[in-house]
Amino acid sequence: MTVLIRDLRPGDLRDVESVVRVRRAALPFLITSAGDVTFELSGAHPARHHRVLVAETADGEVVGTAQAGIAHDSPRPGQGYVNAYVDPARRGLGAGRLLLGAAEEHLAARGAVDAYAWVLDEPAHRAFAERNGYRPGRSAHFLRLDLTAAALPALPQALPEGVELRPATAFAADPRPLFAIDAEATADEPSDVGADLDDYQDWLTHTWRNPSLDKELTTVALVDGRAVAFSAARTDGATRYGSAMTGTLRAFRGRGLAKLAKNTSLHRARAAGYREAFTGNDSGNDPMLAINRWFGYEICATETHYTRELGTQWPSS
Repeated sequence: MTVLIRDLRPGDLRDVESVVRVRRAALPFLITSAGDVTFELSGAHPARHHRVLVAETADGEVVGTAQAGIAHDSPRPGQGYVNAYVDPARRGLGAGRLLLGAAEEHLAARGAVDAYAWVLDEPAHRAFAERNGYRPGRSAHFLRLDLTAAALPALPQALPEGVELRPATAFAADPRPLFAIDAEATADEPSDVGADLDDYQDWLTHTWRNPSLDKELTTVALVDGRAVAFSAARTDGATRYGSAMTGTLRAFRGRGLAKLAKNTSLHRARAAGYREAFTGNDSGNDPMLAINRWFGYEICATETHYTRELGTQWPSS
């Protein structure tokens, strides 16, 4: 069966929803929605060269999709990313390889030296990556919590002296304190491809204004009136909640403030009717894994970070 690769038509709701369907089928642990997908393109930084590709059969069925672009905020220039997803029910048509080839061509044309991808830690997925010249690096876990059945830790009857909790909506007029926390936490997060958050306007556009960021459920901890920790929440607007980032300023770590913010956010999410909570952790991030086990999260899948040097010959299949 012939498979064609083209760009997503962001103004076509059916096309966007097809991408959402494929992503959810391939990675049910992701929080994704039509608004998310269109925002990826409309809100992308120009230096990111972000592109959403679609694999389509001759009769118009979308069977796969890929995201590709440049990690423009990495301290190492020339780092590209590609994540390809194929509907599990439509594998074997060659869509994955075609998507990968088109994405790598896009990256190379924009000066990328390497391409990195997150690959499910399953034999077929790993074999596909390695056949196409990718080599494994660090790994990360997806974790899931059933909010309908979980016995969440009780909220404290009283907060520590000087500590208060507020939703992110309280910072609508000036979210810069949250940017400062995010920048410091991101800099310390384990990663093969780091990121420097040093552009506040870019952060406003691509993080703060992301439609999946739930500012009411995102919870901020303040000490003596200063925002020092937060637990950011993403939702699909229906039943699924995800932790986007939980972090604390270095000078305030070790006080349980991030844990307090996350616990409060989870309680609020359950009260708002969300049924599943998802998060992700680097497999070597033992402190956060321990915190998530304390909440009751369980590992539901693992991904491996794969990298390929662009410009090298593709292995023969």
